[in-house]
Amino acid sequence: MKIALVGSPNVGKSVIFHHLTGKYVTVSNYPGTTVEVTWGQFKWGEEKVEVVDTPGIYSLFPISGEEKVTRDLLFTEEPDLILHIVDGKNIQRMLPITIQLLEAEFRVILVVNMMDEVRRCGIQLDCNKLSKLIGIPVIPTVSIKKEGILELKRVIGEWILGMESWSNSKILLNYPGEIKLNIQRISGMLRGKYSFSNQSMALFVLQQDGEMLKVVQKTENQRTYDRINTILEKRMTGDKRSVAYAITMTRQRKAEQILAKCLELHGAKNPYLQRKLSQICTRPLSGIPIVLLVLYFGIYRFVGGFGAGVVVDFLEGVVFRQWLNPLFTTWVERLLPWDSLQLLLVGEYGIFTLGLRYAVAIILPIVGTFFLVFSILEDSGYLPRLALLVDRVLKVIGLNGRAVIPLVLGLGCDTMATLTTRILETKREKVLTTLLLALAIPCSAQLGVISGLLATVPGGLIWWLIVVGTVMLSVGYLAGKFLPGEQGGFYMEVPSLRWPRPGNILSKTRARIEWYFLEILPIFVYSSVLIWIGQLTGLFTRLLSLLEPVVKALGLPAETAVTFLFGFFRRDYGAAGLFDIYHQGILDDGGLIVASITLTLFVPCLAQLAVMIKEYGIKVGLLITGFIFPFAFGIGYLVHLLLSIL
Repeated sequence: MKIALVGSPNVGKSVIFHHLTGKYVTVSNYPGTTVEVTWGQFKWGEEKVEVVDTPGIYSLFPISGEEKVTRDLLFTEEPDLILHIVDGKNIQRMLPITIQLLEAEFRVILVVNMMDEVRRCGIQLDCNKLSKLIGIPVIPTVSIKKEGILELKRVIGEWILGMESWSNSKILLNYPGEIKLNIQRISGMLRGKYSFSNQSMALFVLQQDGEMLKVVQKTENQRTYDRINTILEKRMTGDKRSVAYAITMTRQRKAEQILAKCLELHGAKNPYLQRKLSQICTRPLSGIPIVLLVLYFGIYRFVGGFGAGVVVDFLEGVVFRQWLNPLFTTWVERLLPWDSLQLLLVGEYGIFTLGLRYAVAIILPIVGTFFLVFSILEDSGYLPRLALLVDRVLKVIGLNGRAVIPLVLGLGCDTMATLTTRILETKREKVLTTLLLALAIPCSAQLGVISGLLATVPGGLIWWLIVVGTVMLSVGYLAGKFLPGEQGGFYMEVPSLRWPRPGNILSKTRARIEWYFLEILPIFVYSSVLIWIGQLTGLFTRLLSLLEPVVKALGLPAETAVTFLFGFFRRDYGAAGLFDIYHQGILDDGGLIVASITLTLFVPCLAQLAVMIKEYGIKVGLLITGFIFPFAFGIGYLVHLLLSIL
């Protein structure tokens, strides 16, 4: 048996999925796509049921790639039960999807989530009455507080054991005359076996859904398909959008009629304050200062000052340099008499003395503090408002507000952010966002180290912000003009603002730090091994000799070449190397500004390059890298000239 979780974005699907399945889940790309689908198991006594968390969907008539994957998954996997999860405040807008699922003759449980916000907004929703009106179970929940989860599990458990007492709903919709007649004609012609009901298939055909028309063509004989085409040609002489509009509005009116009998509005307890705060966050005059405050206190002061300053100074300067590194070196020299193995473990680029020191003492505090800040912003509902705020700016460079999510995530990890470009609608937007991530968005560790270093140099951070910001807008604008394809539309579910819950923040931060240890820490170890091999074979020395003339042209000491070579293995690895060189006095203040800007714009790290190639092909990956490498050093050279003149 199989259960599918379906619903719009930001309605709490993932939280409910976690409550049902626990943490043992698998995430994989849906076949033929790059959209991730999460699978898990729900246990009820001795029985086990597969559960799948589908991408967000606004309608079974898909617009985005995520919606198409969800519709395809429902069609091919044929789940035995669907949990349709809705935001109770916006149930009037989301109930039409429930109607679509019922028209397709799925067995459905309607989960009305965020009931605490429903009550706070002065909305009284009678879920028992709604259940009787639509003929399926309706379970009210507050997923983040686990309210209603036991009742939801009980109802699912009854269904698993075959004890369910409900029969699937047969909601009757009164479609306009000609549409209703054509639905009856087409559904009566269909003789094949479909995962959706014949009426549902007829509705897709009438809206000229290309994917479903292909399915019908493959399933039915040619005579039947020709008769269906004749109906479509007669009906579609006008604007085909009018048919889709009429069908959508019929479902919307039915949802309104149902809710009119079980939903009442009373005096809101505090929606005014929430609404006012939401407006303040999304209007330019007030929203931009809020963004600057978040960046200053959240990223610059907390991540850069506390994480990259206080915590790194203690772990790197005291714990590793004074205590652990001498200890590791003594043990290794006593236990291993071979110089080459000593070099691998505790040499200048050794696993213990460099790899673990960089990963644990320099990068982890910065990444950890960033993950904490990001979890607070995420849990509060601020990120969608940030998307609304910057939509107009991003449109200048051919993107829209949705792109702010991967761009902000890039401040955590550009590799992870490249994966999240899947949420964007068109390939053009995905490639453009990936280019900007690879070029001008530093990861949290790189940003923390660089901002912490530049904060000590008069005007250093201002130089860095102006140059990197100008490069990002200029390259984005020009690339937006030359890249083929259309600009996608902007639509996003905006959840209510709420106080972040400490439990949610800590669990999200812990999960991301676990990801860091599992995914990133081994890369630091591998990097040390690769550098060791490079040292033994002489390859590392040759690469440095090729980079040294380039960095010298930027007015930098030859030792800086190491940081750029490190930066190709990991951006944060290179930033940590810059930290080392500057504190050794090898690099002066002007050189630090040039090196910081060039390193920020330098080629994406190895992991990000691999993900770019995986997502968009080797041609796109190599083109982006081939552009960034000379461009970064060219900008670095111009900054060096400007600083020399000034």
